[in-house]
Amino acid sequence: MKEVSRSDYVHRLKAKQGNGLVKIITGVRRCGKSYLLFTLFRRYLLKSGVDDEHVIALALDDFGNRKYLDAEVLYDYVVSRVKDGDHYYILLDEIQLVEGFESVLNGFLHLPNADVYVTGSNSRFLSSEIITEFRGRGDEIRVYPFSFAEFYSVQGGDKMEAWSLYSRYGGMPQTLQTQTPQEKESYLKNLFEQVYISDIINRYHLRGKDEIGELTNVVASSIGSLTNPQRIANTFASERNLKISQFTVSSYLSYLEDSFLIQKAQRYDVKGRKYIGTPMKYYFVDAGLRNARLNFRQQEENHIMENVIYNELCRRGFSVDVGMVQTHAKDEEGKQVRRQLEVDFVANRGSQRYYIQSAFEIGTAEKMQQEEQSLLHIGDSFKKVLIQKSPVAPWHNEHGVLIIGLLDFLLHHDCLEW
Repeated sequence: MKEVSRSDYVHRLKAKQGNGLVKIITGVRRCGKSYLLFTLFRRYLLKSGVDDEHVIALALDDFGNRKYLDAEVLYDYVVSRVKDGDHYYILLDEIQLVEGFESVLNGFLHLPNADVYVTGSNSRFLSSEIITEFRGRGDEIRVYPFSFAEFYSVQGGDKMEAWSLYSRYGGMPQTLQTQTPQEKESYLKNLFEQVYISDIINRYHLRGKDEIGELTNVVASSIGSLTNPQRIANTFASERNLKISQFTVSSYLSYLEDSFLIQKAQRYDVKGRKYIGTPMKYYFVDAGLRNARLNFRQQEENHIMENVIYNELCRRGFSVDVGMVQTHAKDEEGKQVRRQLEVDFVANRGSQRYYIQSAFEIGTAEKMQQEEQSLLHIGDSFKKVLIQKSPVAPWHNEHGVLIIGLLDFLLHHDCLEW
């Protein structure tokens, strides 16, 4: 298989070189964190002139390295490798396997000529925990499964056919190495059941996988829909005949979030400039994992497209919310009534902000009016973007809204500035 360069992540690691912090590479299991650190970043270091002896790399899940799971042995080994005043790079994979790894990493930070990079599995090494432990001393790099652009760099061929594959099987690296649909589906379903669900059950000492599995199915079925723990608990009771409290649901959702399987998009009142507690939306980190959880039965492409757009915005470094715009209109009796219009995404990055609507198809003027309605009720001057599935030459309509095709958005990082 052709190698995926993952250049965005390599550039982020390069930008953080020598910043005095522990670089913490996080992300859902099997998304390519180890390959990024040990192959791609290490290759960059060597090509940039770093001596191989100055790269101290250990895969701590390798049986041959089992003695280094002892914190003192690991610390003494690394320190013994630092033999001169030149710069050293410490690359540690699966650091959570070391009992007391926090103290070890703090010790490495006191080496004046060392730069520390670590990865860890989601079972016991969660971003919320490690960032809390290293508050002010840790710098997180979040890694996602392959983007569509990365996927297409290997898949090639007709872009729409590639999109069909990507929207069904997603971007987990191993899926590109499997040939048949049956192999891809089997891999993704087993990965979810045998790795992710098992991790959560073992970590949180859950009694079994029925409840957490059913919750995962409910969330997978409702991507792109507003929900909250109480609604999900009601769904359990009405559709699955399971009585689970909203507090248990809330805990289970946090487990899925901490494992990087799902992300939460909060609602933001655009005009009121404030967050609204509930309901909110949940999106899966990978479309293929979401589809696998539902045995590839529910293939609502419009919702999958929305999920993929959300992930792409997050991958590009945006903080993404679901927008809400309150307006007033007259009802059939001529009375003023208040309406709430939804903006699919409010994407913020530094001083940049974009209001983005995901539209599966815009075949008529009426459909265009419907899709852009919420955007036109926003009073500020930040850019409004409408992404449609069908290929279209990028253009601005009479209201100043940028209309672009899905594949242009996914393949061109600078497309929001067109």
